[in-house]
Amino acid sequence: MAIALVWFRNDLRLDDNPALRAAVEGGYVPLMVYVHAPAEEGDWRPGAASDAWRHHALASLDARLRERGARLRCFHGPTLATLQTLATAVDAEAVFWNRRYEPAIETRDAAIKRALREGGLRAESYNGSLLFEPWEVETGQGDPYRVFTPFWRKARTQWRAPRLWDAPAQFATVEDEDAVPHGVTLEGLHLRPERRWDRGCWERFEPGEPGARAALDRFLAEGLAGYPDARDRPALRGTSRLSPHLHFGEIAVARVAAAVQAAAPPEVADPFLAQLGWREFAHHLLHHYPQTPDDSLDPRFADFPWARAEARTLAAWQRGRTGVPIVDAGMRELWRTGWMHNRVRMIVASFLTKHLRLHWRHGARWFWDTLVDADLANNTLGWQWTAGTGADAAPYFRVFNPVLQARRFDPEAAYLLRWLPQLESLPREYRHAPWEAPKAALRRLQRYPHAPVVDLAAGRQAALEAYAQVSGKARR
Repeated sequence: MAIALVWFRNDLRLDDNPALRAAVEGGYVPLMVYVHAPAEEGDWRPGAASDAWRHHALASLDARLRERGARLRCFHGPTLATLQTLATAVDAEAVFWNRRYEPAIETRDAAIKRALREGGLRAESYNGSLLFEPWEVETGQGDPYRVFTPFWRKARTQWRAPRLWDAPAQFATVEDEDAVPHGVTLEGLHLRPERRWDRGCWERFEPGEPGARAALDRFLAEGLAGYPDARDRPALRGTSRLSPHLHFGEIAVARVAAAVQAAAPPEVADPFLAQLGWREFAHHLLHHYPQTPDDSLDPRFADFPWARAEARTLAAWQRGRTGVPIVDAGMRELWRTGWMHNRVRMIVASFLTKHLRLHWRHGARWFWDTLVDADLANNTLGWQWTAGTGADAAPYFRVFNPVLQARRFDPEAAYLLRWLPQLESLPREYRHAPWEAPKAALRRLQRYPHAPVVDLAAGRQAALEAYAQVSGKARR
């Protein structure tokens, strides 16, 4: 049988894997390959938390393959040279992979496909990450969408559920294993941190395809019915927590969508499906506006008067020492677990870009390094939306009041106490805003700031004045 290289990237699963399916159904012996080449990803090479997750996800994938008589072979880049060397060594006829959509990687992959085809190989890529390709949903004039609601309305009319695919119980293997370059061990990729600061991540998550399936099953059984009301409550397990599994392709988004639609009526399923739609919208925007990970989409913000990022203030935000409990709880959850509740992500982002008036890039870079679900499309859209600088952006006058947000969505301060247990020394009514407590009560608060790094009212007013200047400019 002819051999095809199956090049794994952010598609670390066997079921519903279009590239693997193409190899199997094409009659090839699939040779599973992972090439580690972060330098080829441009300015947005993976952060530390992403690397840590990838280590465990690759280990899980290899274990799943070995159960089926195969294995994953890991290599250091450069990618093109590695694939060419492997193809020559095993006399492969084809290379299959699933597409990625980050600008630098799209450019790199296009060059790889051309070079492989010029060398006589069959080289094919597939959509293994999204419900829609980023270029498939267009306005009536053939333009990209810049507002989510009409985008998702149009996308829903085009949705055709693909046939789900279960990988075979056994894979065909190459006859001469000794002829296949062995590559490096997983440990040799040096993805896992030497100081195991990532332990808290694995208390909450199980990387890999089995962990993704378990997370989906748990959400369907315990979370989906209450999702429309519970999703904004950070103290509850009201969200799916599938974001890192989707980012690393450990479960197909189509399988998730199908399971949710089958398990709940539209009034329950649709709010969750809209979150999948937001993910689709993020990739749509990144494809059409590839400059946005670094530059504001709205050109009026090119000269916006962002405040100077003083190291002490930025560090207070990063490490959860701002003195605003909901902000600090979120940042400490992120530091400990590599994840943060979505409602809290919006609050901490608003605080950074509005109350502190620091450029959204500072937040995007910190999230990129610390989130296990760090996704360039989602990260970019989320930060520009909150900052008011991108497509479908929050209006400039929307400044989240972190105290009111905390009182509304964490009324018992259960989330706050989970990450800031020292607040328990305060009377219940002051835990959302400790600086409002009487001095006698405040003296009992140890190891936590007694006042915010910025006066909330003054910070909000300064932001409104700065944003009002921009709002009066016409879009170019």
